[in-house]
This record gives sequence, C-alpha cells and structure tokens, in this order.
Amino acid sequence: MINIDHFKALRVLVIGDLMLDEYLWGRVDRISPEAPVPVVAVEKTSHTLGGAGNVINNLSAMGATVFAMGTVGKGPAGRDVLKMLGALNVDVTGVISESDRPTTRKTRIIAASQQMLRIDREVMHRISAHTLEELTRILAGYIDKMDLVIISDYDKGLVTRELVARIVELANKSGVMTLADPKSMDFSKYMGVSVLTPNKREAAIAAGMQIQTPEEMEAAAAKIMALAGLEKLLITCGKAGMVLYETGKPAVAIASKARQVFDVSGAGDTVISILGLGLASGATFKAAAGLANLAAGIVVAKVGTATASIDELKQCVMVNV
Repeated sequence: MINIDHFKALRVLVIGDLMLDEYLWGRVDRISPEAPVPVVAVEKTSHTLGGAGNVINNLSAMGATVFAMGTVGKGPAGRDVLKMLGALNVDVTGVISESDRPTTRKTRIIAASQQMLRIDREVMHRISAHTLEELTRILAGYIDKMDLVIISDYDKGLVTRELVARIVELANKSGVMTLADPKSMDFSKYMGVSVLTPNKREAAIAAGMQIQTPEEMEAAAAKIMALAGLEKLLITCGKAGMVLYETGKPAVAIASKARQVFDVSGAGDTVISILGLGLASGATFKAAAGLANLAAGIVVAKVGTATASIDELKQCVMVNV
C-alpha cells in the first residue's frame, strides 16, 4: 500500500500553462425574451487556479512542496494567479510575466450544479526565444533538487518541442522522472518523457485511428509508445477508468471508482498529480495509477475544478481495499 503521508516529503516541479478559472454561480428562473436561452441570475463569483495551476493545487492538497514554472500576463488575472500560488506556499521564481501573453482566463457559468456555458479569454502563440532561454536557465538551477517533474501542456504555446527536449535532457541528467499530460496532437513532441497520460480521444487522434475495442486501444498505444519513445503510457477513458501500458508487460485496465459524476473539469490534472506522487514514492505503475484513479473518482463527484484532500483519499483507499 502506498504511504500517502510520504507525499509531504516530495518536491515537485510543475511546468505548464498557468490559467485562472473563474466561476459565476447563480440560479435560473426564466428563459430570456431575447433568445431561447436561460437567464442566469449570478449570486456569487469565485476563482481557482486552472491548467497547470490545478495540477499544483492537487499536489499542494497532498502536502507536496511545489516549484512552479510558466508565464502569466501583467494584468489582474496574472496577479490573481501569483497571489493564489503564494497562498499555497508555491515557489514562483520560475513564473515569468510577459506583456504580450495575457493570462488565460476561463469563465464558467454554473446554475443548479450544472455548467451552462464557458467563456475563454486567451492568446495562443509560442513563447519567445528569450523566455525559452530564461526558463531553461531557471530549470537547470532547480532540477537536481526535485523528486519529480510534471509537464502540464494545455497547448497555449508554452510547452514547445524545444522546451520539452530541454526538460527531458536536464531531468535525465539528474535522474528525475518526467510525466506529461499532452494536448498537442503530435505526440513526438513529448519524446523521452517517463510517462504520458492522454485521454482516449487524444490517443486516438495522435495514433491516427479509431479506438472502439481493446484491440484498437492496444494498437494505438503501441503506435504512441513508438512515436514518443515511451516505456509507460496511461490512457484515461472517462467513466470506463484507465488503461496502463508498459514495455514488456500486458495492458492493465483499471475500472473507474467515481460514485457520481458532476463535473469532469480537471480530472486529468488530478490523475497526473497523484500518479506522479505515487511513482516518486516508489510505488509500481499499477499501484500509483490505481491511487490516481481513486483520486479522480473523488474530484469528478464535486462541482467545479476541485481537488481531493489527504483525508478523502485515505478514506477512499480504506473503502476500496
């Protein structure tokens, strides 16, 4: 059994697209006379860390020490992200403010515990050569102090092929494991990472084939592992759980443990966070993935981008022993 309390001793570097998740909570009493759409009477507004920030939130909820790397804009959303990271005692030395890359902000409108609409404000272009060099310099100074590196790619332009190559090179030199959650559909971009964690749809697109049967899933996994030089691949399948592929071993299917699904926002962030902590603690791929699956079951039963607490995860483990 994995010692969840050991997670508090781990140091994790998270590099990826930092975002601000905004929630407008309200109620629906009528349909608009202007168009056949519901009118939401907003009752409160809340903000949480999104994107790579949600990975950080999940890791912090487990007590891990986190070092953040990425970019934010110079406006209010960027300041909010930095403030929330600071409240989690996250080291933000590696977060660079860029005037031409405003912070991605996703606004979700929720009524009666249901998401009704999402509005995205973002600019998607590659980081500058200067930012790439600055991130590399900072990364080189911190990598040997880390137990784990998580690449949280939301395809907003931060996680480029060049940056991934430099992360993998530096991590390998320091003997540090790298996990990546992909959004780019060219998985060769993630060449050499220790573990890749796409969902089923992403895996199908990357492999250039449909996935409707276990045989097709296995064929797609083989293509992806060859394409990205992987030894470990985890494909999440929503309500169907996840499937693990490891070089030289048979595939392992893990059934979902979700009790009731309210919101899948951020479930992938939870999976990669808990999987990484489990592996960094010395657990097997199967054991770490099983724990990540339990954690995902906890968060999808909550509304909004959420995390599992240590106590919730421990209780869930006890119930499922």
